[in-house]
Amino acid sequence: MHAVALVRPGRVIRGLEPSSVRKKLKDKAFARTVNRDDVYRGAGELGVDLDEHIAFVIAALTDVAPEIGLAIVHPEGAPRLVAT
Repeated sequence: MHAVALVRPGRVIRGLEPSSVRKKLKDKAFARTVNRDDVYRGAGELGVDLDEHIAFVIAALTDVAPEIGLAIVHPEGAPRLVAT
């Protein structure tokens, strides 16, 4: 999810859709060090739907976006990068 957010305009994670993450997971060249089997198996071991799990992780990362080098959104809606 972090890598997908990094390539979005403004590096904003808020509003990232699970379908966008799934699409990037299918691209073997994107974030190639990520073990896709671990991602799918992890959701399965938790007993949750993959989209639900991705949405949960996106929400968690949104809460800490500035600390992990992602943008936050101003109340005015304009994204800005936060130095880490």
